[in-house]
Amino acid sequence: MLRFMSLSSGSCGNCYFLHDGESGIIIDAGVSVRRLKKYLGDKGYSLDSFQAVLVTHDHLDHIRHLGSWCKRLQKPVYATPILREALSWHSFTRDWIDSCGRVLDPEGSIIRLAPDIPDEDCPQVIPFQVPHDATQTVGFFIKWHGLRFFLMTDAGRMTDEALEYASKADAVVIESNYDTGMLIGGPYTHELKMRICKGNGHLSNDECASAIRRFWHPGLRNIFLCHLSENNNTPALAFSSTAGILGSIDAGNGMTAKDVTNLQTLPRSFPSALYNL
Repeated sequence: MLRFMSLSSGSCGNCYFLHDGESGIIIDAGVSVRRLKKYLGDKGYSLDSFQAVLVTHDHLDHIRHLGSWCKRLQKPVYATPILREALSWHSFTRDWIDSCGRVLDPEGSIIRLAPDIPDEDCPQVIPFQVPHDATQTVGFFIKWHGLRFFLMTDAGRMTDEALEYASKADAVVIESNYDTGMLIGGPYTHELKMRICKGNGHLSNDECASAIRRFWHPGLRNIFLCHLSENNNTPALAFSSTAGILGSIDAGNGMTAKDVTNLQTLPRSFPSALYNL
């Protein structure tokens, strides 16, 4: 059984954990080694509970601690060829990435977590491009033990490719970053507001909910809303926006998608619960 936990989700840092009972992977390195050890330990895991790290993009809230992870933990770090090259020049990673960096095939890679694990028991990771103003940003579609896991954070808009992968997933982690009214009426400069909402920044609550209406299917059992803005959103607003959409989708037998889909908002600066997927 796969388990999922968010260790942090927002501009203060991003880090997500997947574990199959024997091995694990982490997506993004936005928390310190000390916090990583504590957060995993609080759930009964250790730093030995994951064997690989995936990187979505090179903004600091996703890679701030990747250099120290490489230095102290020596875990393989998988990134697309473009991101791998960018990390070799980034001031936060360049001194340490060469010893740990691995290239993730844009068409998909089997991530071998231990030498004796057969391919069919290893995660297959397929990256897909996401519009965001980093060197390159990708989401991940991960197939592992028959479960299909989708993660897309920091996305300026929903793409057809992302919709295709999400429509096949059993569990989806998707950005619901801001409430449009709070953003437009808030204190950010005009330039920053436009950066957020003009297609290469972040997904609003309404855009997230609209995407979910398009990709929801009866096999989708878990939706996790990630990367909520501290200044332009609230968990209640993000939740209600998607819950309203789910409540309007007919799931058969007199039920709606809201009745059969576990919907959660992920905390910004502390760990979530540990979820069975």
